[in-house]
Amino acid sequence: MLYNFATILVFLVFGCLFVGVNLLLSRLLQTRNPFPMKVSTYECGELPEGDSWIQFNIRFYVIALIFLIFEVEIVFLFPWAVVFKHLGTFAFVEMMIFIAILLVGLAYVWVKGDLEWDKPKQVPAQGLLP
Repeated sequence: MLYNFATILVFLVFGCLFVGVNLLLSRLLQTRNPFPMKVSTYECGELPEGDSWIQFNIRFYVIALIFLIFEVEIVFLFPWAVVFKHLGTFAFVEMMIFIAILLVGLAYVWVKGDLEWDKPKQVPAQGLLP
């Protein structure tokens, strides 16, 4: 019983040592030659304008997360489509439920307006003053 745990401990120790030794070797063998062009922000071949530490709009992150979610879900459709003929009616119904859930999520995001890049700012309603 303890032999099984000792094996795990040995692998854990060797794994940590392997990572530590490689990090130490890379630190010792790396060349350090920083110059302004090397440490500047890279903007797809364009010259950088201003500071790279700016605050991005949250819509960029929301769109990226939505894209990532739907992209991962599409990955599940490909293996299903390859073996579709062998799965039968039950798998077809399951996939239609899965796609329906995706469509409900897409409709929710669409109605909420998170797919629009240029959302108009909401102006607070002016109350009627007597």
